[in-house]
Amino acid sequence: MTKQNCLSDYSDCLRKIYIFLVSALVLLVCGPGQGAQAQKYDLLIKGGHVIDPKNDIDRPMDLAVRDGQIARLGDDIPGDSSGKVIDARGLYVTPGLIDIHAHTYYGTEPNRSYSNGFNALPPDGFTFRAGVTTVVDAGGAGWRNFTHFKNQVIERADTRVLAFLNIVGDGMSGLPEQNLDDMNPRMTALAARRNPEIVGVKIAHYSGPGWEAYQRAVSAGKQSEIPVMVDIGGAVPLDTLFLEVLRPGDIYTHAFGGASGDEQAVVYDNGNLREGMMEARKRGLIFDVGHGGGSFSFSTAIPAFEQGLKPTTFSTDLHTGSMNDGMKNMANLLSKYLNIGMSMQEVIEASTWKPAQVIRREELGHLSKGAVADIAVFKLREGTFGFVDAREQKIEGTQKLQAELTIRAGKVVWDLNGLSVPQWKEQ
Repeated sequence: MTKQNCLSDYSDCLRKIYIFLVSALVLLVCGPGQGAQAQKYDLLIKGGHVIDPKNDIDRPMDLAVRDGQIARLGDDIPGDSSGKVIDARGLYVTPGLIDIHAHTYYGTEPNRSYSNGFNALPPDGFTFRAGVTTVVDAGGAGWRNFTHFKNQVIERADTRVLAFLNIVGDGMSGLPEQNLDDMNPRMTALAARRNPEIVGVKIAHYSGPGWEAYQRAVSAGKQSEIPVMVDIGGAVPLDTLFLEVLRPGDIYTHAFGGASGDEQAVVYDNGNLREGMMEARKRGLIFDVGHGGGSFSFSTAIPAFEQGLKPTTFSTDLHTGSMNDGMKNMANLLSKYLNIGMSMQEVIEASTWKPAQVIRREELGHLSKGAVADIAVFKLREGTFGFVDAREQKIEGTQKLQAELTIRAGKVVWDLNGLSVPQWKEQ
């Protein structure tokens, strides 16, 4: 054998050893059957109709998730690029819903109402099953007890829990909500600046005379540069409140509650819009649904809708008195407005990107690459369905949203029909 042949055989041997080592490494990293095609994604949702209002997306697409974030939106992403593939054909894929009015400061303290009391609910039991991934507690805690709320609920929940801080230092514990002496704008603003989970100020159920309580809430909002949510407790002139006391970006919740002609209703008893409502909307006031157990009426909502006053944002006012009543959950609330006349794109925007803007958390509510992978997958059922308001009135409709799958930070947290798991096979 010549010297040249020996060198050739030696080089060939090294090449074969190199190929063997590389193949073994690929097998070790990718696992059997994956070959050289390493999996790029943790989860892939294929074939769903994606609605992402921020990015003006409204068509069938594939969506890939990696490391808890949106990794890619595109057409025909290969199925073998992901460790888990979900077939979403015939379903809608949206950002996780954002519910900006709920009561989640639950506890067992007597006579505490929605502030560590019996009327509030643990969020994880009622959010994911309706496609909600972010919920905002509406004033359960004030600056005096926010730390307890944060420790007991916010830091324990898988749902992202944010908060409107009550202008009353003791929170929503009942009659003290009338206590002007405990409405401290400076301390409220200080707590808001120190806690990023606080996205707004709440004033609720105040039935005293004058504007001072509302002005203190607005002062706290100004000092901390966050919006104010108003839940009216007494009869006040709405046009004055909207156009002179509140600021653009502030929120009127329970906006479509009351019977026609009530002082709080946005329509008169003849069904016509109250003066100043469209002007307030144009000025930037947020009209939030806040359905609850007693704060949504078809006799207000439908005439308002027909005259151009649509909800800016959807919210449930989730608590023990609304979850099993006409409200039920966020998906049911969106379904009501689908049947009243809003489009799918409109109800998704008003429950994702718009509320994210209202609470100034614009990293939420969309499916942009790099955004947190909070995702909802819905089936739009067709048939005959009944929808009930908070005044025991009913309408019938032909469309109903059903949350099939909810993903929070890349993790499947609700799967109604097992879309994300493999089929059982008899051994």
